[in-house]
Amino acid sequence: MEDVARSAGVSAITVSRAVNTPHKLAPTTLRAVRAAIVKLGYVPNLTAGSLASNRSRTIGVIVPTVANSIFADTIDGLSQALAPERYHLLLGQSHYREEQEAALVDAFIGRRVDGLVLTGVTHARGVRARLWRAGLPVVETWDTSSRPIDMLVGFSNVDAGRAAARFLIGKGWRRLAFIGGSDERSAKRLAGFREAARTGGVPEVAAIRLLSSSQPADGAAATVQLLAELVPQALFCSNDTLAAGALFECARRGIRVPADMAVMGFADLPIATAIEPTLTTVQVRAREMGLCAGALLLQRLAGEAPAERIVDLGFAVTERAST
Repeated sequence: MEDVARSAGVSAITVSRAVNTPHKLAPTTLRAVRAAIVKLGYVPNLTAGSLASNRSRTIGVIVPTVANSIFADTIDGLSQALAPERYHLLLGQSHYREEQEAALVDAFIGRRVDGLVLTGVTHARGVRARLWRAGLPVVETWDTSSRPIDMLVGFSNVDAGRAAARFLIGKGWRRLAFIGGSDERSAKRLAGFREAARTGGVPEVAAIRLLSSSQPADGAAATVQLLAELVPQALFCSNDTLAAGALFECARRGIRVPADMAVMGFADLPIATAIEPTLTTVQVRAREMGLCAGALLLQRLAGEAPAERIVDLGFAVTERAST
């Protein structure tokens, strides 16, 4: 840093400001410092900086998987919200396992992240207590709860499942089926789907739960299994990638969608409008979830109390050609 300061003709404090709070410097001074940084190949020692300021400028983010684009928009929104304040993301995958999420929480706390963003509201025993002791701002996403660890941005997966069943029954279908993952959020969608189906006069819903639900091939394989037992009038999948796989399998078998069987997805991923027939789905505001989570974190990191700790972004059934 001292070498950069000498080259730019400024103080070491000015170099530090150019790195950490560039908006506070005059444009000419900032240009001179940045030119010296490029010339000398200077890379700031972020570890030393975090020790001095007690801030690492990093946020830990834990998602089930990056193999499924369902979480990509949330990560992108979060990054966009944090970038202007020079916070960076550390990303971990839990692979839908609570014990893996717990290990990542410990790793991120050990690396002195300034905050955490978690997926879902169900966690391994002891995680809540460790986070409370750490005193970190935490935002849970992709679900709702009346007792969040700290802050929450999401929607009700149970209500989303209910809405899907009501929509399909409203279209006149009575023989319903479900394909989803084995994670807690998928289970909540199924629970809501079954509850609303019973209320609507459909007592039985065939369901297939998968260990992996990240790829269209998983949806296709589950559809093969389902069709070996019955041909439903309408199929609700817990994400759009599974629904896309179901549509591919229907096409291979000559099953007309929606004339022979309707298919409905969840999340409203780009594939929902690219596939043929276009996919009816439950639309959730994934990107806004990340933007809102980032805004809540920044408020807490600035020492402010958010006006709302629990933000329910809701969802909407989006009807397309597959139903």
